[in-house]
Amino acid sequence: MPLSVEDREAFLADSHIAAMAVDAGPGRAPLNVPVWYDYSPGGDVRFLTGADSRKAVLVAKAGRFSLLAQRSSPTYRYVSVEGPVVRADPTTAEELTRIAARYLAPEDVRGYVESSDLSALVTFRMRPERWLSADLGAL
Repeated sequence: MPLSVEDREAFLADSHIAAMAVDAGPGRAPLNVPVWYDYSPGGDVRFLTGADSRKAVLVAKAGRFSLLAQRSSPTYRYVSVEGPVVRADPTTAEELTRIAARYLAPEDVRGYVESSDLSALVTFRMRPERWLSADLGAL
């Protein structure tokens, strides 16, 4: 069953490793890679990556991407969202800290941020336009 707007936004706001997909050009399947991301209900989806990475180049060129977050433990649930890139900015220490805190143990976040080269990172923001979702335990 599809999730309600509130449930899908709450699920996406939880910490999940997501798969990000973007058009990779003619004759290629979409690039589909795991990413750390951030989302607050009603806001934009954010993820960061190396500014010179293939991912960043393709997202900038396509101007849009999709993101899939899922939970495999009972009950299986997923949320997929797709939309346009509305901003691409150099990553700040605050942004890196917020995203890293979703995935790392609290005692590891500071060291991770301090050892990162912020000048090499870019943060993309996507405005959700299309959503797909399901909770297969709700059948």
